[in-house]
Amino acid sequence: MTAPHTLGHRDGRADSAAPVLQLDGLGWSIGGATIVQDITLSVREGEFLAFIGPNGAGKTSLFNLISGTTMPTAGTIALDGTDMTDRPAHVRARRGLGRTFQTSSLWPAMTVADHVRLAAQAARGGSYRLWRRADPYTAEVDGVLERTGLGHRAGATASELSHGEKRKLELAVLLVGEPRLMLLDEPMAGVSAEEVPALTELIRTLHREEGRTVLMVEHHMDVLLGLADRLAVMHHGRLLALDTPEAVTADPTVQQAYLGEGL
Repeated sequence: MTAPHTLGHRDGRADSAAPVLQLDGLGWSIGGATIVQDITLSVREGEFLAFIGPNGAGKTSLFNLISGTTMPTAGTIALDGTDMTDRPAHVRARRGLGRTFQTSSLWPAMTVADHVRLAAQAARGGSYRLWRRADPYTAEVDGVLERTGLGHRAGATASELSHGEKRKLELAVLLVGEPRLMLLDEPMAGVSAEEVPALTELIRTLHREEGRTVLMVEHHMDVLLGLADRLAVMHHGRLLALDTPEAVTADPTVQQAYLGEGL
C-alpha cells in the first residue's frame, strides 16, 4: 500500500498553501454495515485529487459525506480550518463547496439559460422566479455559458442537449456559485467518445487557469492521468493508495487489485 504524502503541483505551485479540505478518520456506517472507514487526507488550495476504484468502493459515499448530503458516523471534516462535520450541505455550499452528481437532475423542458439563471438567483439569495425584463443576472448567465461553451445553446431546453452538453450545463450551474472546491462525480458518465476531449479541456481550464480545487471520481483513467495531481484508490471504503498518478499506476498492489480490471 502506498502511504499518503504531500507533493508539488504539476504547474509548479508549492505546497505551502493551507488545506482547503481536511478529513480525519472520516467514516460512515449504516445498519451494521461500514461503507466508508478511516479516511484521512488533506487537499490543498488549487490541487486536483482524483478518486478511482470499482463500483461499491465508497467513492460517491465519500463525496456525500464531504458535501453534507450524508452525515458521518465517525471522524471530522474541515473546510479552510473550520469544522463542518455536522453542518448541512447549504452551509458548506456557502463556504465555497460545489458538487455535481452521477445522475443528471436537469429539468428537461427548461432552457439552458434559465437553469443557470435560477442557480444565480439561489447563489445570490434572490427570489425563485424567471425574469423576463430587466433581468439582473443576464450578464452573469451569459458569461458562465460562454466559459462552458454553451453560449450558442442558451435557448435550447435540457432535453435537446447531448450528454456532453448536459454535463457542461451541470458545470455551468455549479460555476455560477463561484465554488472554490468542486466535487465532480463521474462527469464523463454517458458522454460520447467524441465529446470527452472538450469536456476534459473545460475541467482542465477550471482547474489550472481559474485555480479551482477539484476532487473528481472518474473511471476514465486516460482522462485522470492528464488532469490529476494525485490519485486516491478506494477499496471497501478505505484508501488503498494515495499518491501521484505515476506512483499509483506503478504500485503492484494497485495493479493487481484494480488496474488490471479496467479502471
